[in-house]
Amino acid sequence: MNNKVKLWVPSYFLKAKNAREVIEVKKPKKLYEGIYSTGELEGIEQSLCIETEKGIVVIAGCSHPRMEHILKTASQFGKVYGIIGGLHGNRPETLKDLELICATHCTQYKSETKSLYPEKYIEGGVGKIIEVE
Repeated sequence: MNNKVKLWVPSYFLKAKNAREVIEVKKPKKLYEGIYSTGELEGIEQSLCIETEKGIVVIAGCSHPRMEHILKTASQFGKVYGIIGGLHGNRPETLKDLELICATHCTQYKSETKSLYPEKYIEGGVGKIIEVE
């Protein structure tokens, strides 16, 4: 581990010892200006929230917590514009209010999401650059 970095981790991942500073994140929290964490949701996962001019973009791991829970928590930081990441078994209908949907690994309903929201959907993957102003 890089001993020069600050590391924000959910409470169940306190094994990280060699970072300059390890900060436990249980609840929604501002990390830096325009950068937030949803905190530990349902005891299993946290998502990163980035503030853009268009709204909050959520960067999710696998979205194991219900999508409604992720989006409601992220909305504390502003209007949620989009989501990038694995959407696991979340139904496409839960994404209807978003303007940007980039489903990646572990998304169970990827083709349904893409066909339901073709104007909002961006294909994701390793090395993909998504510009949100």
